Amino acid sequence: MGFRGTVTDAPDFDASADAETLYNAMKGIGSDKEAILDLVTGRSSAQRQEIVQAYKSSYGKDLIDDLKYELTGNFERLIVSLMRPQAYHDAKEIHDAIKGAGTDEKCLIEVLASRNNQQIHDLVEAYKDAYGSDIEEDVTGETSGHFNKMLVVLLQVLFAAGEEQWGTEESIFIMLLGNRSFNHLQMVFDKYQEIAEKSVEDSIKSELSGDFERLMLAVVQCIRSVPMYFAKRLYKSMKGLGTQDNTLIRIMICRSEIDMLDIRECFRMCYEKSLYNMIKEDTSGDYKRTLLALCGGDDDLAGEFFPEAAQLAYKMWETSAMTKVQLRPTIRPASDFDPADDAQNLRKAMKGFGTDEDVIIDIVANRSNEQRQEIRQAFKSILGRDLMKDLKSELSKNLERLIIGLMLTPAEFDAKMMRKAMEGAGTDEHALIEILVTRSNEEIHAMNAAYQDGYKKSMEEAIQSDTSGRFSQILTSLVQVTSVPSYIYKTKGHNMAELADACNEDSDDMEIKFMSILCTRSFPHLRRVFQEFVRCSNKDIEQIIKQEMSGDVKQAMYGIGKAFDWMACIGTDDRALIRIMVSRSEVDLFNIRKEFKETHDCSLHEFIQVETMVVSFHILHVE
Repeated sequence: MGFRGTVTDAPDFDASADAETLYNAMKGIGSDKEAILDLVTGRSSAQRQEIVQAYKSSYGKDLIDDLKYELTGNFERLIVSLMRPQAYHDAKEIHDAIKGAGTDEKCLIEVLASRNNQQIHDLVEAYKDAYGSDIEEDVTGETSGHFNKMLVVLLQVLFAAGEEQWGTEESIFIMLLGNRSFNHLQMVFDKYQEIAEKSVEDSIKSELSGDFERLMLAVVQCIRSVPMYFAKRLYKSMKGLGTQDNTLIRIMICRSEIDMLDIRECFRMCYEKSLYNMIKEDTSGDYKRTLLALCGGDDDLAGEFFPEAAQLAYKMWETSAMTKVQLRPTIRPASDFDPADDAQNLRKAMKGFGTDEDVIIDIVANRSNEQRQEIRQAFKSILGRDLMKDLKSELSKNLERLIIGLMLTPAEFDAKMMRKAMEGAGTDEHALIEILVTRSNEEIHAMNAAYQDGYKKSMEEAIQSDTSGRFSQILTSLVQVTSVPSYIYKTKGHNMAELADACNEDSDDMEIKFMSILCTRSFPHLRRVFQEFVRCSNKDIEQIIKQEMSGDVKQAMYGIGKAFDWMACIGTDDRALIRIMVSRSEVDLFNIRKEFKETHDCSLHEFIQVETMVVSFHILHVE
């Protein structure tokens, strides 16, 4: 693959003239930061080194020392880092990561897992020259265990022949990932996925932990796609409160002359916004202007994939289509279950003055939905009372809504949530979209029956009376089509290029075509459609939907496109939180927890602790 950077050699380059420009920009009171910024970001790293030499020859001074004196803050750190050779910049990052109080393991992982053989070789030499010590010895002295061993393997540039055995399960990962070529490992990963029906990343997550797990995952991610790895690192450096400026500076510098164009497109593909705009929102001043110059452009209006990202998107949909994901619930049936005993204990918890919420939570939280239905029946037959009415009278607010939600059957709960989303003033379009695009055919069929039984009206009629236009058509199609078994739709025999052709039509025709395809196909078939869409159009389907559609129609189509992600977008909306936690606790909440942690750098449990009353959500086993 050819050059994919954003910073190139400047034409008609004159190192002496540039040195003079920088000298004049720093002469006298104050400094011309704009002149410094424009010159430094407009030259390649090799040209900057020539400027450093010309500055020394012409003025007898060290350019980096002068820049440090004249500039301040993150702008100074960024400009000074740009003026260092890449290997010396890497060496300083490693040195800073292991010296002083604590070790920056994330920096070690990022640098050593992402550099190629030549870059690692240059780094080792630069470290020795700059600090007079051996980088392997320094890293070994500050780290330990299998994490330490893998770092040493990476430092020894061992992506070649040669094996070591340490006699542990972890050493298999070290030996495999540290001693094979990238091309060989990509084939190994594909074959592993085919045989195991799970990715090697999932195996690493289930078998390893801590810094060693993060390091091995970084190696695997870099083998799959270095630009995607850096896109994720950049996103994590800026999301949430505060910015990890060291990470942001390091990546923007080291990739600006290699593959920043591909990183930008991978960033947009993953996070539905451009790297340019995230930097713009998260930084300020000359520091921001310099980073934006290194970024090289805004992709929010692009719509088309760069070659690397298009190949990656195609591969991602292929992987999605072939992978059989093991769903992992957090609530399972209780052993030694006695519905009569549970019914009696629930009655005691609600009898007399006050209510023992702990007993109620303990019973409801540790029974599957099928067992809860047996408890409801036992409560009625033994005590002659309606358990749901008693719970409603004894509990209050969100705890009452949560417990009642758990006591309903899944179909009853979904029907109730659909009803809540449509009744009263206004419609909760987000809830309607979330429910209808994430439920299976069988679940929609059961929901339809529960809605008819509970509210004496079909769900289709309710949707049509409460929504309008194309949005109403989409929701109605989802309700209708998902009552048909998935196996009716086959991936063969359909024109996979229909969506790509639809992109060339006007807005109304495009929406109709998208609706006819997205709302009337099975999920396995749609995965293949999205994969072929990338091949035929070289476009990002989510970006096309965002650009060409609007309002609720866009949200519905976008929701269908995202229905294959494990991440549940949980916010502080209590209704949405309860709805998602209840509906997924016996399906895939464990999967959602893992995805949440990877995406947000905090656990779902920690997030809920901050945003809610903790006791209500301990019952769903989200620790």
